[in-house]
Amino acid sequence: MRTHPKRSKAIGGYLEMQFPKGEEYYPSLIKLNTGRNALEYILKVNKYSLIYIPYYTCEVLLEPIKKSRIPYVFYTIDQNLDPVIDFYIAPSECFLYTNYFGIKQLTVQRLSEQMQNLVIDNSQAFFSKPLAGIDTFYSCRKFFGVPDGAYLQSNKISSLKFERDVSCNRVSHLVKSIDLDIEDGYEDFIQNNMVLANNPIKAMSALTQSILSGIDYENCAQIRNRNFRILHQALSGKNKLVFSPDDSHAPMFYPLLIDKNTVQKKLINKRIFIPTYWPNVLKWTTSKMFENYLCIHLLALPIDHRLDDNDMNRIISSLSLFI
Repeated sequence: MRTHPKRSKAIGGYLEMQFPKGEEYYPSLIKLNTGRNALEYILKVNKYSLIYIPYYTCEVLLEPIKKSRIPYVFYTIDQNLDPVIDFYIAPSECFLYTNYFGIKQLTVQRLSEQMQNLVIDNSQAFFSKPLAGIDTFYSCRKFFGVPDGAYLQSNKISSLKFERDVSCNRVSHLVKSIDLDIEDGYEDFIQNNMVLANNPIKAMSALTQSILSGIDYENCAQIRNRNFRILHQALSGKNKLVFSPDDSHAPMFYPLLIDKNTVQKKLINKRIFIPTYWPNVLKWTTSKMFENYLCIHLLALPIDHRLDDNDMNRIISSLSLFI
C-alpha cells in the first residue's frame, strides 16, 4: 500500500465518504491497530519476565507473547469466571485477566486492589472504562463496524513513533454487509482476520479513527444494556452461569450456559449467528476442566446496537424450541 508524505491539502477532486464528526469514546487513550498489538506494547515497555494468562482465552493472545519472547503460564477460572490464583506472582511478572463478556467489572476492581502488574483484557468489555493505574486494552471491531483498531491505557509510554496503519483494503466485509447481506461479507470477514495476524504495532488508521469518531456511543450502550436485560429476565432461570446485570456495562453479548451442545447449530440454521469462544480452548484443556465445558456449551447470544425488542423475542422464542 503506497503512502504519501505529508503535503498540502488537496482542493477539489472527487467527493470522498463522509462520517459524522464527533468524539471517540476513549480520546485520551493510546490508539493502535489491534488489541493483540496493544498487549505486545504492554509487554515490551514493562519488560516482564513472565505472563500468566487464562486457559479460557483466544489463541491470538499468544501472538504478541511469542513475538515478545516472554514465557507464559496458564491459569484456571472457577464457575463464576473468577481466576483461581494458587500460585505466587513475582514482581517481574504480570497477570492478565479477561473481563469476560463485559460482565466481570467487579472482579476487575477486586483484582486491581489485590495485585501489582495487573493487565486487563477488555476486548469483550468496550464500555467498561479502565481503572486508574491499570494497564488495559480494547478491541474496537468486537463492538463496531470497523476493520481494526484498539485503545490502550498504559502506565509506561513508549518513546517509539509508530507508523499509521492503512485500512482501506480491509473494509470489503463491512461494505458488503450494507450493500448485500451479512452472509455475503463473511468470507471477507474471515480473510480480514487472517490479514491482521502478525502485523507490527502501528497507530490506528485514519479510516478507523474517522468511523469511531462518528458513533453514538450512548445510544449503542443503552441498546446493549436493554437487550441484555430482556434476555436475562427470560433466560436467567435456565442459565448455569450466575451473575448480576448490575456488574455489566453494555456487554458484548448475553452468555447463556446450558448442558445441551446442539443448540448453536439450530440457532444458526434460523439465521441467529452464534460464535464459539474459543475453539482453541479444546486443545489446551481436558474434558474435565470448566473451560472445556464453557467452550462447548456457552451460547453467546447477540445483543448489539443493530437489534431491538423484536429480535430479542425471536431469540427467546427460538430457544424455547430447543431448551
